[in-house]
Amino acid sequence: MRKTIFDLLGRKGQTPVSMLTCYDYNTARTIDEAGVDMILVGDSLGNVMLGYENTLAVTVDDMIHHGKAVCRGAKEAFVVIDMPFMSYQPSVEDAVRNAGRIMKETGCHAVKLEGGREYADRIKAIVEAGIPVVAHIGLTPQSVNAFGGYKVQGKTFEKARKILNDAKAVEQAGAFAITLECVPADLATLITERSKALTIGIGAGNGCDGQVLVYQDMLGFTDGFTPKFVKKYADVHSVMLEAFRQYKEDCEQRTFPDDSLSFGIDEDVLKELEQK
Repeated sequence: MRKTIFDLLGRKGQTPVSMLTCYDYNTARTIDEAGVDMILVGDSLGNVMLGYENTLAVTVDDMIHHGKAVCRGAKEAFVVIDMPFMSYQPSVEDAVRNAGRIMKETGCHAVKLEGGREYADRIKAIVEAGIPVVAHIGLTPQSVNAFGGYKVQGKTFEKARKILNDAKAVEQAGAFAITLECVPADLATLITERSKALTIGIGAGNGCDGQVLVYQDMLGFTDGFTPKFVKKYADVHSVMLEAFRQYKEDCEQRTFPDDSLSFGIDEDVLKELEQK
């Protein structure tokens, strides 16, 4: 059975919710098979799939392209798709139009957008249009240039109070869930206790109602930088690297493909061909 908003909200204060990013059909099928509750088609695809330095270059068309594939693969998980940079910031009208397009063309179940009180009117309008919204506060990667980098947010009184106020504003606007990224664990727990919305943490401690990670990070797809909050559940990079190297060697030594992996032909047919 497909998970619904009511299923997820029913878990608040009970069993934490699991969420992973995903950008393609086959990975969506595997995540779904594992029973993960929610899938986020994140604009992080700009970094991990398209090779951009940050998420700012990602377009609505990019999100729809990858979102369609994920929605075809996920049969039970609740699928959320990010609204990319400048798809909702310019105006309420832009926000509703692009959110509607994303949901209509992909078949997803909710959209996610970054920002707090300053975008509450966008959230309200999208929800009133019948589209569920996940808010995203704390570190918001689309504002990386304004933040001066990827830094923990809410460590001072004023900044922590802003995040508290942002959480209240987006909940009042109608967001059923709030992503808390890179905020102190105790602050995230306080927000979780005060909010009726589902809180989903990434670098926000274990006091949230759920957790989300970029799946390439938690599988160890690269041997480069890994954020402090990521737990590596596998070392896929090493496995893939060894397999690719072995394949290259087999090709060069003609040990692949061997007879067991090749197709035969009747000897009489071959002899006839050789006589032509």
